[in-house]
Amino acid sequence: MSQQPVAFLTRRETFSACHRLHSPQLSDAENLEVFGKCNNFHGHGHNYTVEITVRGPIDQRTGMVVNITELKDAIETVIMKRLDHKNLDKDVEYFSKTPSTTENLAVYIWDNIRLQLKKPELLYEVKIHETPKNIITYRGPYLLNGIYNPINKRIAHDSCTNISSDSD
Repeated sequence: MSQQPVAFLTRRETFSACHRLHSPQLSDAENLEVFGKCNNFHGHGHNYTVEITVRGPIDQRTGMVVNITELKDAIETVIMKRLDHKNLDKDVEYFSKTPSTTENLAVYIWDNIRLQLKKPELLYEVKIHETPKNIITYRGPYLLNGIYNPINKRIAHDSCTNISSDSD
């Protein structure tokens, strides 16, 4: 029995955006305690680097896991048009009630890239470099009973104690 080769394909893109780390589920004092200087009322900005990775069998006819143009177009739609040079909290509806942490940004990108791909199951990883020291890797929601459950939506919890902000 012959096994089909599997490969990982990663496309990297950079974008700039501003945000304020603030949770509507916390008081102003709690937000300041949790997020520190990143809770500045006027916000702050980042030059993010995002890596989108797909994983799958190499198609024998095309020699590709996925056509790089499809991945490039998905990134253009989801990241460059919707996030680049935007205020995440004010310009992206998803963040009106969800804190714009890099973790939640990765979830947003994951969910929306999947909608753009012909084979969304090939999406393997979203990696965001918020700063040279802070990098978030997201590989999709937890499995429920061994299967992917796209209905499970991430929500902010009562505590934001393990937020990796750009305080360093």
